[in-house]
Amino acid sequence: MAERHSIHAVLDAIERGQRFLISAHARPDGDAIGSMLACAAILEQLGKRAEMVSCDRVPLIYRFLPCSSAIRQVSRVEGNYDAVILLECDGIERSRLHGLEGRYLINIDHHASGKAFANINWIDTEACAVAEMIYELAIVAGAHITPEMATCLYTAVLTDTGQFCYDGTDAHTFELAAQLARHGANSASIARNVYFSRPTSKMMLLGAALSNLRREGRIAWMWVTHDDMLRTNAAEEDCEGLVNYAIAIAGVDVAIFLRELPNHRVRLSLRSKGKVNVAHMAEAFGGGGHPHAAGCTLDGPLPDATGMILAVAKKMLGRVVHEVA
Repeated sequence: MAERHSIHAVLDAIERGQRFLISAHARPDGDAIGSMLACAAILEQLGKRAEMVSCDRVPLIYRFLPCSSAIRQVSRVEGNYDAVILLECDGIERSRLHGLEGRYLINIDHHASGKAFANINWIDTEACAVAEMIYELAIVAGAHITPEMATCLYTAVLTDTGQFCYDGTDAHTFELAAQLARHGANSASIARNVYFSRPTSKMMLLGAALSNLRREGRIAWMWVTHDDMLRTNAAEEDCEGLVNYAIAIAGVDVAIFLRELPNHRVRLSLRSKGKVNVAHMAEAFGGGGHPHAAGCTLDGPLPDATGMILAVAKKMLGRVVHEVA
């Protein structure tokens, strides 16, 4: 009932306004990009003006998506908007955009770490991706799901479920994917664009990360330094997904990827395939995410950050062993 009330509150706000801004979290992933594009298409069908911005550029692997070039990279929001729709953010800080303070905000999120920071908050932790919520928004609004919208939403679902591998992927998830395919999403073409169009820089960075791979029991971790980023000519987006190579190791339940930033702070990507909730690990350091996929940023130097996150991981794994026993 609360969820139904929230979606209608979002639609009421859209009906009242004319000009909207759509954005998502910094370092946008497939769910953020695909959902932004589909959300803008819904608003335009409803006769509204929709603009899309991000503090970071659209990653290379998502530039095949229809209208992705319309997402402007900005650091500050200027101009008048009836509302700003933020996707997958637990606060305006997560967008890394300046100029959002004091604006009318609509928050749409599916993370367990989601927070009710906006004027309207629609948070559904049961949704497999925020794209599922945008799809529902389209249905309730009576919008026509075009092949272009379906392509964006399918890409978002595919990537945010870890290629349909993460816990929580169920019959409902596959039915959503099937509906998007019926609306024109070409699953094979999308998979080729997302998973078989890697830049050389990403593969070289992967080599650097794998050379630093370490394992201790059920924990595996790897890292890249800022020098590694410069040497391989890697972009920030090239770090996406590297942690999955560590979680793919047999017997590993928690994987950690650490990237040293130019200011010597350290950005972490966390994955779990067991009972450890890595979102709780991330939240301890001001981050968040899903139970099996999360992230945060720690103070450096890199060895200190590694020690801090390993201590938390070992503690949480110890709790799991104790609870099972």
